[in-house]
Amino acid sequence: MTSLSLQSRRIERFVSSDWLMLLRRLNRAISSTNGVARTARASAVRTRFHPSVFALCNTICPPFRIPVQQLTVSKMSGTPPPVVAASDAEVFMGLLNQVKLDLAEEQKKDVQLESTFCRLKEVLDYNLTGGKKNRGLSVIASYRQLASPSQQTEDNITNAMIIGLCVELLQASLLVADDIMDKSTTRRGKPCWYKNEGVGLFAINDSFLLKSMIYELLKKYCTEKPFYVNVLELFFQVSYKTELGQALDLLTAQPNKIDFSSFTEERYEAIAKYKTAFYSFYLPIAASMYMVGIVSKEAHASAEAILLEMGQFFQIQDDYLDCFGEPEVTGKVGTDIEDNKCSWLIVQALKMVTPEQRTLLEENYGCQDPEKVACVKAVYAELNLQTVYQQYEEKSYARLMSLVDHHSTSLPKVIFLDLAKRIYKRQK
Repeated sequence: MTSLSLQSRRIERFVSSDWLMLLRRLNRAISSTNGVARTARASAVRTRFHPSVFALCNTICPPFRIPVQQLTVSKMSGTPPPVVAASDAEVFMGLLNQVKLDLAEEQKKDVQLESTFCRLKEVLDYNLTGGKKNRGLSVIASYRQLASPSQQTEDNITNAMIIGLCVELLQASLLVADDIMDKSTTRRGKPCWYKNEGVGLFAINDSFLLKSMIYELLKKYCTEKPFYVNVLELFFQVSYKTELGQALDLLTAQPNKIDFSSFTEERYEAIAKYKTAFYSFYLPIAASMYMVGIVSKEAHASAEAILLEMGQFFQIQDDYLDCFGEPEVTGKVGTDIEDNKCSWLIVQALKMVTPEQRTLLEENYGCQDPEKVACVKAVYAELNLQTVYQQYEEKSYARLMSLVDHHSTSLPKVIFLDLAKRIYKRQK
């Protein structure tokens, strides 16, 4: 009798046949997939069951290989829970766990970099947990909507998740650097990474590491794929455009230099387009288009027209929430006023102010003093900017729907409608 059979016999003395059936079903479901997908799926389902279940799984079903001490769920009842398919979001986070396991393997290969790989895992844990993961999940959702039935294979879905994770890595690298430049204090309900003890400006190099991981993952998992070069160039181009947008933002919002003459609609639209729209909206959808073989310039131009408009809409929401959102909901304390940002609110205010109100803004905008910040917000209140924003939101959404009707002739409208619904009237 094999060792596994002996172990199974021992287990049968303590576990009902229903539980054993469940474990075997889980084993078949996971072991039927391959490599990254198997580990990601195992990680995704781990929180659905009691730790003792996984102790058995690690005996009967080696593909799980999940440390029991990591699992914390409610007590096991006499009736096995239903087997529920892991959502894309859960599998996505399981994939992140696999990336960290890969780093552990790299660490074994080069002991000289052991401390560096440990540091990188800390950076990933802190900066890729939390948040809605909308950008990364948009790659997966749009791939499912664009791909033909024959393209909807386990391997291709895993590739979409890898690329989605790359989008999230780009987002994380940008936010780590942006928080330093903006002197922000909180992000996603916790201190910004650079604010943690022992981090400081070391976070600049951490942002470089996060971005470099994009190209390591693409090389490792996608080199042989027909879309590899297009997706690689897409990440290069979008990163460059985003960095140009960040530079434009910083040049416009120089500390201790209040110059409202540059706070124009045109400048604001350029900042929103380059700093936010390309990487947050165009990148995920364009990547999935390349994955399914959509390479025509016309199709990408149509998608870009819709998605850049959506990105501007999103950035205006961000600006509004920076001032009027609840930090407990948004997860961050807004600093646009203190940082002298060319935000949508100040651009609108400058079009409406009286000479006296403009003087107040010039004297108080871009200052760290809480009383001066309160003075700026008081002017915003006098101008009724919350109502102005609400009216804009309705008009902008209607315009967005019109663009979808006009430009989505070669692409499914549902891709754009799903994105629009996700951000419409968002509170964080």
